Amino acid sequence: GYDYLMQAEAGYLSLTGEPDGPPARFGISIIDMMTGTMSALGLVSALVGARASGVGRDVDVSLFDVAMHNLSYLATWYLNEGVVTGRAPRSAHPSLTPSQLYRTQDGWIFIMCNKEKFFGVLCELIDRPEWASDPRFENFAARLKNRDELTEMLDGVLSAATTAEWMVRFGGKVPAAPVNDIAQALDNPFAREQGLVVDVPHPARGTIGTVACPIRCPGEELPKRPAPQLGADTLAVLKSVRDDGAWIEELTKKHVI
Repeated sequence: GYDYLMQAEAGYLSLTGEPDGPPARFGISIIDMMTGTMSALGLVSALVGARASGVGRDVDVSLFDVAMHNLSYLATWYLNEGVVTGRAPRSAHPSLTPSQLYRTQDGWIFIMCNKEKFFGVLCELIDRPEWASDPRFENFAARLKNRDELTEMLDGVLSAATTAEWMVRFGGKVPAAPVNDIAQALDNPFAREQGLVVDVPHPARGTIGTVACPIRCPGEELPKRPAPQLGADTLAVLKSVRDDGAWIEELTKKHVI
């Protein structure tokens, strides 16, 4: 199967993009990646089970199954209440407002007031404390009803300063993030400081830059090594199964390996 096709069939394209635009896929092959992750989880679980019971098992994971599984709470909403989630303007949350993109002087910022208290704090930090008590914006339901108006008002205020300036002001008080492109995300000094971007030795290129494994184990550091070249481990694997030079040579002559 193919990731993009699974995204289309599982409804993902109806969730991404602006409401008045065409259906849009995710920018990365998320189903391919999640299928690999679920396969690894299934294999590890099977190994643990085999060690405990002495009984092995098959593990079967498909792109389509993973794509459907990832619908998660959206599936629950539809299957139990008939709620069909679609696209909202500015990548907005379906019910929590303000939780979406807003314009700044030099680009965009994503603000996510996913708790009532954050809206009051936001209003204070943008010097509009009166908005918190305005009947149009007094709670999530009211703000959702008046989301377009609130978006226009917030755009007006936030456009007076840069994204970086607002991030400094909001820091530790209002959940917010700059809207980066891929280069900005990878060039972020914090990513390097956290060890998320690493240089790995490579037999052909000397070193290659890559993103590190996100799993962290205190006191341990995962080895920095590239993926093996095609067939690099073939002989070692075959010898572990049957240490027979003649047999391996025969497989080679027949182009099995």
